[in-house]
Amino acid sequence: MAQLSLAIGQHSEAGAKPLNQDFHGAALPSVAQRRARGIALAIADGISSSPVSQVASAAAVRGFLEDYYGTSEAWTVRRAAQCVLAATNGWLHAQTQRGDGRFDKDRGHVCTFSALVFKGREVHLLHVGDTRAYRVHAGGALEQLSQDHRVRLAGGHTYLGRALGVSPYLEIDHACWPVEVGETFLLATDGAYEHLDGMMVQEALALHGDDLQAAAEALVAKALTRGGDDNATVMLARVLSLPGQLAPPVRRDGLRLPPRLAPRQDFEGYRVVRELHAGARSQVVLAVDAAEREWVLKLPSAELAESPRELDRFATEEWVARRVDSPHVVKAAPAETQREHLFTATEFIAGPTLAQWMTDHPRPGLDEVRGIVAQIARGLQALHRKEMLHQDLRPENLIIDRQGTVVLIDLASAHVAGLSEGLGDASARDIAGTLQYTAPEYFTGEGGSPLAELFSLAVLAYQMLTGQLPYGLQVPRLTGPQGLHKLQYVPLRTHRPDLPDWLDRVLRKALHPQPSKRQQALSEFVHDLHEPGPEFTRHRRTPLQERHPLLFWRALTVAFGLSTLVLLGLRVSGR
Repeated sequence: MAQLSLAIGQHSEAGAKPLNQDFHGAALPSVAQRRARGIALAIADGISSSPVSQVASAAAVRGFLEDYYGTSEAWTVRRAAQCVLAATNGWLHAQTQRGDGRFDKDRGHVCTFSALVFKGREVHLLHVGDTRAYRVHAGGALEQLSQDHRVRLAGGHTYLGRALGVSPYLEIDHACWPVEVGETFLLATDGAYEHLDGMMVQEALALHGDDLQAAAEALVAKALTRGGDDNATVMLARVLSLPGQLAPPVRRDGLRLPPRLAPRQDFEGYRVVRELHAGARSQVVLAVDAAEREWVLKLPSAELAESPRELDRFATEEWVARRVDSPHVVKAAPAETQREHLFTATEFIAGPTLAQWMTDHPRPGLDEVRGIVAQIARGLQALHRKEMLHQDLRPENLIIDRQGTVVLIDLASAHVAGLSEGLGDASARDIAGTLQYTAPEYFTGEGGSPLAELFSLAVLAYQMLTGQLPYGLQVPRLTGPQGLHKLQYVPLRTHRPDLPDWLDRVLRKALHPQPSKRQQALSEFVHDLHEPGPEFTRHRRTPLQERHPLLFWRALTVAFGLSTLVLLGLRVSGR
């Protein structure tokens, strides 16, 4: 399988200045790191008025290239890069505040910065300041990808509007484009690009062919000989090959499909105790390891042999569990030995599912439901912090242990943004969960987000309180955005008149068909359930349609019937 590979050339010179305040570098990651985080190039330019800006530019590039590869593999390039750069900016600003730059930012730890990160079949740009990134087109055209953050004043004077180290708050530009084999990209500081044009770049590339290092050196020399009196730095990157598809984070090459297991059977260091579930796609068993610890083993069925996508889910489910640390999300078993078969091993949680709990508590109190909702929200928040969506929130996928802790299980449908990006769309668009708990935006093509999981959580809250679904089975029948206005929410008090009016308003908002009109965070929804604000508690007369929908429609039918009779009577009398 083809892998992402680049040819890189880079060169920098101080020029007429005694000190080179530019800095540049490229990472050479392992195959696994390249697949998860890509290949990164970075360039920085220290401001000439500062005696310490070379420290800033070196710290920015080194910090980015080192720390970026230490971020979570579940994160997108954008989030990982921006977190690293925010930390670097914080450190640089602190150094500025400790030195001469405290009163004069032009003497602080300040630099401009640009980075290109190639991942999958895409390239990401991270940029602040006036270093530049270009795409080199055939024929000598340079397409500028970055935007200069320079403020222009009357008289032709300019100053940097944004840079690393100037302020404790940093706004980083991010953009992403698909790439093709053979494309060439250029990073340069102003000491280079102000004295170069597209034809010069094209001539250097044509002259030196595949030797991008020689081409970079030639371009820096050209810039300096054309009157450049500043530091000059050029980086070139050419795409040599691209992956055909992104492999799952856990390689399943060489792993066999497991046999069907029976009680007391030994398997991969475990002894089977009993079968917990068996279906067309998988078998789930309770097993113990050598230390008598209990684990749940989930094994794909032989019928999935011709379904690579389903098998990839098995390869990633345990991977996801290892990267989320929350008492409300199921934990993976330690990876102590090399496996021969494809399966997942997670902790065994003794206790009923939420589905069983609802059967046992058909009319629960509000406090009980609020407590369960708050715990589920904490589990979802742990996933969302890693840019993951569970995507299959339903009563059967929640277990309440003996201590009353609610634990989210079954991560097979989880969407991980960092694993999905690279092939054109990192969005969660596939409907992966149980339809009646899935948010409307999945059916209209908008795709999932944390607000979609808020909707699913609100469905669970409504169902716990009433035993019913707020829209019945209307949502899965959606075929496009035009159907959203036809969804008819069944008021909570139709089923539970003993519950307060404000609670229905809180749930109605969380269950709004349009994500933008819901609470905008899980924490906001949980807060509204405990401490509703004036939006929900101010007194208003509840319309008859909400208080007694059946009576409303019967009355409406009678009114229509009477109107029809009156019209018919008038028509007859007029003859």
